[in-house]
Amino acid sequence: MRLLSFFVAALAAIALVAGQLSGSGGMLGMGAVGVLLALATYRSTETSFFLKIFSGIFGVEYVVFGAGSVLAQLGYWPADWAAIAPPASLATTVAVFGILIYAISFIPMIQRISRLASPYFSSTETTTAYLWPFGTYQIQLGRLGVILLIFLVILNQAQVGISLRLSFFNRDFYNAIQEKDAPSFWYQLIYVFSVWAAISVVSNLIEMFANYTLLIRWRRWMAEKYSKSWLGNATHYRISLAGTADNPDQRIAEDTRAFVNQTYNFALPLLSQISTLVSFSIILWSIPVPITIPGTEIIIPGFLLWMALIYAIAATWITHLIGKPLIGLEFEQERREANFRFSLARLREYSEQIALMRGEASEQRHLSQRFGDIVSNFYRLVWSRVKLTSFTLSYNQANVVVPYVLLAPHYFTGIITLGIMTQVASAFDRVQTAMSFFINSYQAIASYLASINRLTTFEAAIGQAQAATAGEKGIHQTELPGNEVHIDGATLTLPNGTPIVRIDGLDLGTARSTLVIGPSGSGKSTLFRAIAGIWPFGEGKVGVPASARIMLLPQRPYLPQGTLRAAMSYPALDDTYTDADIATAMTQVKLAHLIDRLDDVDLWAQRLSGGEQQRLAVARALLAKPDWLFLDEATASLDEKLEGEIYDLIDRTLPQTKIVSIGHRSTLREMHDEIVVMQPNADGTHSPRAMVREPVVQS
Repeated sequence: MRLLSFFVAALAAIALVAGQLSGSGGMLGMGAVGVLLALATYRSTETSFFLKIFSGIFGVEYVVFGAGSVLAQLGYWPADWAAIAPPASLATTVAVFGILIYAISFIPMIQRISRLASPYFSSTETTTAYLWPFGTYQIQLGRLGVILLIFLVILNQAQVGISLRLSFFNRDFYNAIQEKDAPSFWYQLIYVFSVWAAISVVSNLIEMFANYTLLIRWRRWMAEKYSKSWLGNATHYRISLAGTADNPDQRIAEDTRAFVNQTYNFALPLLSQISTLVSFSIILWSIPVPITIPGTEIIIPGFLLWMALIYAIAATWITHLIGKPLIGLEFEQERREANFRFSLARLREYSEQIALMRGEASEQRHLSQRFGDIVSNFYRLVWSRVKLTSFTLSYNQANVVVPYVLLAPHYFTGIITLGIMTQVASAFDRVQTAMSFFINSYQAIASYLASINRLTTFEAAIGQAQAATAGEKGIHQTELPGNEVHIDGATLTLPNGTPIVRIDGLDLGTARSTLVIGPSGSGKSTLFRAIAGIWPFGEGKVGVPASARIMLLPQRPYLPQGTLRAAMSYPALDDTYTDADIATAMTQVKLAHLIDRLDDVDLWAQRLSGGEQQRLAVARALLAKPDWLFLDEATASLDEKLEGEIYDLIDRTLPQTKIVSIGHRSTLREMHDEIVVMQPNADGTHSPRAMVREPVVQS
C-alpha cells in the first residue's frame, strides 16, 4: 500500500503541473484530490484487510485513469482513441472513493463489519477452484476471495459506465424522435442500444455467477470458523454454563449467512450508487437550465443537482428519525424467533418424557407464551415498518414527477429539447436513487446491524469462555509422570463464582477402581468434569497422566443423528471399527438384537430405552479401550444384577483401564477397590477424601 501511495502522489504532482501549464481546472482538481488520496492510501496500512482491498482498488484505478487523463491533456493520447480518453473527472471520482474508504474506517460500526469480514480474505487455507477454460487449480482461499471481490468491484463500475452510455443513447434517441430523423433513430436503436444492452446483459450474468461463488465460499468459511471456535476445547459447554450467548445454532447458521449476503449487498451496491451519483451529477451540473435567485440576475449553477441533493438529504434524515427503532426491534425479533425454535427442538428431544408425564398442556402453554412474545414484538416491528414504508413509498412516488416539474417550463419555452429533458429526468432519477440508498435500504440495514450485533456478541462469548482458562485463571490440566490423577490446592466454583468443591489432596489411580460417593449437590459430577478438562470455573491444577486417554460416560449418553454404527463408534468416525468388533461389543453389553440395524438411520436417542442407551455407551468404551474410564452414574438405569454384570465385563475386558465411578447404590461399593467420600466443610463446600475400609475379620 505504501508503494501504491508513492505512485498516487507522483501522478497527483504531475496532474497539478499539467493543470497549471494548461489552465485546466479539472486537471488541477484531479491533482489536489490525488494528494489527499496519496495520504489516505499511505495511512490505510493501519486499517483492516477488508478495507485495504477497496483502498488498493481505488488507488490503482486513480493511477490508471489519471495517467490516461494526463496523457490526453498533454497531447500524447492517440488521436484514433480520442473518443475513449478518460476524463479527469473519472480519476477524481475514484480518488474520492479512496478517501471515503479511509474516512469511514474510523466509524465504529464499519470497524466491526470489517473485523468480521477480514479474516476470510486474509486466510491462507488452500482450496480448489475451477476457471473455464483453464480447468482446476489450487489457490489460497483468501486470495481467491480477493480476486473475486476486485473483479466484482471493477465489473460493477463498468456497469455504471454502461448505464451512463445508455443515458446518452436516451438523449440522442428521443432527439431523433422529436426531429423525425429516421436514419438516426434506427442507428441509435440497432448500433448503439442493441450493442450496449447485450453487453449489459452479459456483464450481469457474469456478475451473478462470480457473486454466488464468492458468497457461498465466504459463508462456508465463516460457518466452519465459528463452528470450530464454538466446539473447540469444550467452549460450547462453557458458554452454555455461563449463559453468555443464546441460540448459538442461529448465529452459526443464520447470522453468518445474513452477514455475508448483506455485507456484499451493501458494499458493492453502495459503491455502485456512489459511482452513479458522481457520474450522473456531472450531467445535472452541465445541463443548460439557467435558474436565477428570485429578485436578482444571479444564476445558480447546477440548480438541478443541488435540488436533487437537498431533496434526498432531507428525506434521508427523516427516514432515519422514523426508522431508528427498527434496529433494536429487528434484533429482539430474531432472538424471540430463535427461542421459539429452540423450544420446539427441545420438545422433540424430550418427547417421551413429556408424554410419560402428560406434560403436553404445560408445553402448549410454554409454546404459546414463547409465540406470544414473538407476536407482541412483531406488532411493534410492523408498526415501525408501516411508518417507514409510508414515507419511503410517498417519497419514491414523488421522485417520478419532480424532475419533470422542474424541467417542464424550460422545455415548453424551447430552452431544452425532448432528448435533453428525458436524459436529465433520467439523470435526476439516478441521482435520487443513489442518494436514496439508505432510505430504501433502511429496513435491510436494521436487519443487517442486528446480525452484526449477534455475531459480535457470539465472538465475545467465545472469547470469554476461552479466557476463563487463560493465564492463571480457571482450572488447568497438567501432565504428570506415572499413571495417577493428582489434585491438590484446587477450588471448583459455579459460573457465578460460588465455591462448591475444595480439593486439598486427592490421588486417583492408586487402586484399579475407585467409587466416589456423597450427597446430591456435593460436586461429584463437577469433580469429574474438572478431571476431564471441561470445567473452567475455579482455580488450581488437575494433574493427569501424560498422554492418557480419558473417557467419561455421563448418566444420559449422547447419541448423534444418523446410523446406529455412527452412534456406536462415537466420538470416533463410523468406519473406525470393524463390523466384527462392533458386533462383539454389542453382544457383550446385551444389545445383540440390534446388530442387524447397524446401518439403519433413526432417532436412536428416542428409539432406545435409557438402559439400552447406557449399555451402548459402555460398548463404546469397550471399543475405545481408554486408559481412564469415568462413569458418572453411567449404569443408574440398569437393575442391580445387570449393573454388576456390566462392571464385571468392564473389569475383564479392559484390564489396563483405571475406573472411577459415581453412584449411590450400596452394591457398587463391593465392585470397587477404593472409595472416595465427598465430605462437607464448614463453609458449605465439600472435599473428596479417601475412605479407609475396615479390615475384613477372618473367622
